[in-house]
Amino acid sequence: MIIEKILNNNVVITNDENNKEIVVMGRGIAFKKRTGDYIQKDMIDKVFKLSDPNMSNKFKELISDIPLKYMELSDEIILNSKKKLGKKLNDSIYISLTDHMHTAIKRAREGINVKNALLWDIKRFYKEEFIIGLESLDYIENKFKVRLPEDEAGFIALHIVNAQMDQNIEIVYKVTQIMQEITNLVKYHFGITFDEESVYYYRFITHLKYFAERLLKDTSYEDNEDDLLDVIKLKYKNAYSCIEKVDEFMDKKYNYKLTDEEKLYLTIHVERVVSKSIR
Repeated sequence: MIIEKILNNNVVITNDENNKEIVVMGRGIAFKKRTGDYIQKDMIDKVFKLSDPNMSNKFKELISDIPLKYMELSDEIILNSKKKLGKKLNDSIYISLTDHMHTAIKRAREGINVKNALLWDIKRFYKEEFIIGLESLDYIENKFKVRLPEDEAGFIALHIVNAQMDQNIEIVYKVTQIMQEITNLVKYHFGITFDEESVYYYRFITHLKYFAERLLKDTSYEDNEDDLLDVIKLKYKNAYSCIEKVDEFMDKKYNYKLTDEEKLYLTIHVERVVSKSIR
């Protein structure tokens, strides 16, 4: 491989065997090197190949300004996430998570802690991602000798969720807020505590996640199930009454009216999750 551009002593731009631009990292890989020099393969620690050119440019800009150890930390967290979740993550997480970790660790060393207003809901809605966030706090402590608060495990979890949803972090935050609002409406309507280990609860919050995404994208679900909705209204009267409250709330706060199909599936999910909850 030939160096096309040097970003710093540890990071260079080169091309792979298909002549596609890649970012190559390794400690001292560009020390006393120039553009056009060869890279020693035994010095390469990590190769990054970002499919989106825009993301690639942002990535190069980021790693020019942030020390290599923060990228190594993010890479460790991302690899652990992929292994534990068994899911593909959007390339954008290499940028967003590295930038966040750099800032969070700097804040912690200055004695500044930022509260995560959705921490409780992140623990409920994104359990696997939050566990990875907690594990990440251990990585950070081992690598940087600073212990970040549990709030940061929540922020890390949101970055992982964001990378699965292909949305920006602000959208994921809003999705989580909408999920919180609807689950609270259901909880107080029925006077229950959710059994968060129930498969029905998992299906309910998964449905809410996709519903909230559609709401924020201003798209609705249409399936022409009018006859079935009439049956469900009679069969699950209390659940449907709850969904009417949800509809009223969504209209008032978000100027969004539930379609009949959304009412239908939300009613069914609410009926099932309530039957497995604690009164």
